[in-house]
Amino acid sequence: MDDDRSAFSDSRKIHGLTNNYTDVHRGFRPGENVNLRLNLTPPLDEEYGEDVSADCSTSDVKPAYGELSPVCASPSARTPIFAGSPVSPFNGDLSPVVTRPGDSKIDAIKKWSISTFKCTKQILSEKLGKTSRTVDSELEPQIDQLRDTHRRYLNILRLAKAMASHFSGVVQTQHVLGEAFADLAQKSPELQEEFLYNADTQRNLTKNGETLLGALNFFISSLNTLCNKTIEDTLMTIRDYETARVEFDAYRTDMERVAQEPKSDASAAKMRESQQMYDSHRNRYEKLRGNVSVKLKFLHENRVKVMHKQLLLFHNAISAYFSGNQANLEATLKQFNIKLQSPNAGMPSWLEK
Repeated sequence: MDDDRSAFSDSRKIHGLTNNYTDVHRGFRPGENVNLRLNLTPPLDEEYGEDVSADCSTSDVKPAYGELSPVCASPSARTPIFAGSPVSPFNGDLSPVVTRPGDSKIDAIKKWSISTFKCTKQILSEKLGKTSRTVDSELEPQIDQLRDTHRRYLNILRLAKAMASHFSGVVQTQHVLGEAFADLAQKSPELQEEFLYNADTQRNLTKNGETLLGALNFFISSLNTLCNKTIEDTLMTIRDYETARVEFDAYRTDMERVAQEPKSDASAAKMRESQQMYDSHRNRYEKLRGNVSVKLKFLHENRVKVMHKQLLLFHNAISAYFSGNQANLEATLKQFNIKLQSPNAGMPSWLEK
């Protein structure tokens, strides 16, 4: 009986401790002062080697292990922090700071959706003639001319590649034909002299053809860099400028629509927001407009310089080859610092690299 009573008493103590612990957390409200703590650790004076209970004004009696005790109001008292409590461990602020990582993504998607809708509406309205667009009478003709020039240069590049490919086949055929003539000269003594003449002619044509191919490949490489890198970089900036122009016109139209609404506090707030967005997109549009203007100027100077050199190379190499002037052909390659690569040379080994 005594054992049963002691066991029942212990269970009541444990049940009471659990209820007290639950009441502490259940009764907590943000902004309230936490006056109780759960004494689940040994007394602080035993842990830190000092008497912290002396600062307590409520009671000098130390609570038993596992019971609730009042927290010291003294600044030197060590207030425990419960796990999961919104209390700040630095300043004791009881106001929880809740952060939601998904809010920034949702806001970004919302802004992107609104901007895309406005820009799409602006483009459709421009195509249907229902709204006006910003036109730069000085810049847009230059952009149209650049696009036309880029299209024509790409056509020249395509034709030059086709010419080099076909001419490479001719040079390879001449090389094989020269070897065939030389082989027949050894096996036909009665026609040896005639075969040797033709073999030497084909060898010379092959050598000059390889020199011309070197000039053509240099012309193609330079024109490819101009079309697909230099001009393309400027066209990318132009595309950004045109996108900024559409956004600027879209928010300009939106601001004009808000300005026509009846005056009220809500319309005034919308007008301030529309004005801020309009100013932001106008600054971006003007900045990109300046960038495009500068790039067009430098591109024109660079294009004229590059094409002057490449067209002179192309003319001199073609004229020297088809006139049979081997000396002028070799001088042209030296003038433009073109190094020939033997057609029989394979890829360099890893040691040469």
